[in-house]
Amino acid sequence: MAAVRSQSSFVQVSGIYPHLAVFNDTGPVQDAESGIGAVVPWAGKLWLMSYPPHRRTGSVDKLYTIDSELGMTIRPESVGGTHAGRMIHRESQQLLLGPYVIDANGSVRAFDQSKAFPARITGIARHLTDPANKVYIFDMEGPIWEANVRTLEVRRLFVKPVPGWHGKGAYTGQGHLIVANNGESRPADLNDLAWEAPESTWSRGPEDAGVLAEWDGRAWTIVSRRPHTEVTGPGGLLGEPSADAPVWSTGWDKRSVLLQVRSGGGWHRYRLPKGSYTYDPAHGWFTEWPRIRSIGDGPLLLNMHGTFFGFPATFVPGQANGVRPLSTHLHYTTDFTEWNGRVVLSGDDTSILQNPLASKPQSNLRFLARSQLATEFGPRSGWGGVWIDDEVEAGQASDPILIAGYAHRYLHLVHDAPTDVTFVLEVDRRGDGHWETWQRVRVAAAGYHGLSLPGNLAAEWLRVKADRACHATAYLHFQSPRAPDPAPDTFTSLARAGADAAWTGGLIRPAGFSRDLQFLARSVDANGKREDAYYEINERLQFTRVTEPAKIDALKQSAEPKADHTIDAASVIVTDADGARWRLPKRPPSIGPPSDPTSERGLREVISERFLAQFDGTFYEIPRLGKELRPDYRRMKAVATHGARITDFCTWRGLLVLAGTRLRAAADGHYFHAVQTTGGTVQKRSDGSEPSIAGLWFGAIDDLYKLGAPAGEGGPWKDTVVRAGEPSDPYLMTNFGRKAVTLSHDSSSPVRFTIEIDFLANGSWRRYAVVDVPAGERVTHAFPEAFAAHWVRVTSDRPATATAWFRYDP
Repeated sequence: MAAVRSQSSFVQVSGIYPHLAVFNDTGPVQDAESGIGAVVPWAGKLWLMSYPPHRRTGSVDKLYTIDSELGMTIRPESVGGTHAGRMIHRESQQLLLGPYVIDANGSVRAFDQSKAFPARITGIARHLTDPANKVYIFDMEGPIWEANVRTLEVRRLFVKPVPGWHGKGAYTGQGHLIVANNGESRPADLNDLAWEAPESTWSRGPEDAGVLAEWDGRAWTIVSRRPHTEVTGPGGLLGEPSADAPVWSTGWDKRSVLLQVRSGGGWHRYRLPKGSYTYDPAHGWFTEWPRIRSIGDGPLLLNMHGTFFGFPATFVPGQANGVRPLSTHLHYTTDFTEWNGRVVLSGDDTSILQNPLASKPQSNLRFLARSQLATEFGPRSGWGGVWIDDEVEAGQASDPILIAGYAHRYLHLVHDAPTDVTFVLEVDRRGDGHWETWQRVRVAAAGYHGLSLPGNLAAEWLRVKADRACHATAYLHFQSPRAPDPAPDTFTSLARAGADAAWTGGLIRPAGFSRDLQFLARSVDANGKREDAYYEINERLQFTRVTEPAKIDALKQSAEPKADHTIDAASVIVTDADGARWRLPKRPPSIGPPSDPTSERGLREVISERFLAQFDGTFYEIPRLGKELRPDYRRMKAVATHGARITDFCTWRGLLVLAGTRLRAAADGHYFHAVQTTGGTVQKRSDGSEPSIAGLWFGAIDDLYKLGAPAGEGGPWKDTVVRAGEPSDPYLMTNFGRKAVTLSHDSSSPVRFTIEIDFLANGSWRRYAVVDVPAGERVTHAFPEAFAAHWVRVTSDRPATATAWFRYDP
């Protein structure tokens, strides 16, 4: 999307207006995070509030309004705090936004969050017995409060009635107050609080983390001990439209995303694929405010685990059709709404929690047409299952999992029974609850079998049964070919590796001393002349050259890339903190020459609490491992492969910024550069040559998907001396398209190669195929078109010098 001027002449790129960025650096203490907890149209304006981590009695964060001309105002009533709850109270015609109570004219009052009401307000729900005057407020740590929205009187009803930590959603429906939280780790700053029901009174199984629970006004019932986030219904922020309207809740477990539906007096569970593993840790801290919400006419928007789904407002058992994946995304989407004909996404963009390269926490909004949710983000892809090493009874039907909306679907089946097991695959073609057998699959004793679901299998849901008791796994990988970039000139300003002799790279970092972007430009002209210049860039994307050696030295010391990966003859190699090696494809020679790991940024956190990495021309999303800073390479995924020379990248004011542009590239809506003129004439050097003009690329984080579908080649072995029976290093497969492997060796006898796959990204290896390679020959195995797994490795049955060379094409 080209940069244009809005009615109020603000710059925008990819639907992001830099001047609308929010920070929490306006007080004496800078917090580590500045996410946007909620965004709601009300009283003729767009209202939003920012949040820090762990603030129960206020903070420097603000309440904002945005007018139709995109002018932003900080409301003087701002009290701050870590809040994301929002509701429209119908009877009093007030918007409840965290601690703020806003009437139909835009007048603001705020609850007093002193000692009497310390809370992180994450959910607000209608009252069961006095809805005209009161609401329930759900506190992130577990307390539930009753608040009078007319007098602003508050009293605590429960200290902690249900287990789990990191409360998320609250909603009233079908005569129950329903709450959800998605974590199990107790924050350290709350250890001094005494609960009326100690944690030890709740049983906890190995997968228990978080809760979905309901209260009928008399007693609490635990529906699920899995992490849950959103709770809502067709009424959305207005509350239930009728007593029999359904209630929906989203959550997850190790298998897949959970979609819970309360209808007809009971709960029903469906499953959806995960688009990302970055949200999975059991403490729940990396799952900021997934929602189900209206974005105007048409289906609702459901956001969960890195996937946007279209979601029908009529979804109930018997009418469970129409859920469709729209796209996957890297953006950390905290809330969304429709306003003035556009969809508005809010985010938690740049945190400085264990992120020393960020300097200042900040987030922003993105404005899009509804159709762009399917075109401006990543492909419809992901993973999900109904069983992972689960104890299954004979004939027991699994939960249904969504299979509609994905072009390629590959099912992996495993069991531990000492005899063959027949799996019955059933489909619900229309979402009406009518199940029919599609196929029976016999799997050998303690065996593995994989199969493609054909493209002409038109059905909403799949479920699985086994004909005998066993421990079983049934897990799918989903992929869809990418649509061509509707704006193919998105990245024309980037310097091409091995092609553009005149270009500008350098270092970039959000400044800590201001809200500007720091840029140490390192330019090379067509004659090989090098020139460094330091710039600071403001919200209008204007470059100012600054000569302050101390700033330059500080930037170099903090932001110079360090080699965090290597490249050998076979592949890219990353090594985790435990010493395990993981191998990744190299950039195809047709795209560009190999990169230099010492001069280009490899790993960096650019979106809160997950890593973005660039290794030899491919970008990857990498989860953060638990509470630790280190990357979880085991669960990484490929994003895009390119032939550009990108030396650094970061997020700033909600924008993704890339360093590595062609010198004097043409303006294309994403390229902005310094202007070095006097009276409109370009300043020249004393030798008559024109100076380098430094520039940067700006866009949205999900514009990266337009760089090019993931592709590459390489493998775990390239003329490698291997031992009999010793597996190779793992080699990444997930999110790549067409796959083939060529096997060869130098032995004078035939060699049998065993190909194993880890489709769960958890270190569980299954034999996929055995390939015999005669002496002196090369054998190529092409994987089925729909085949997908996370990792692959190879073993030889005899010592040899061997090559296992994988080629991945879009």
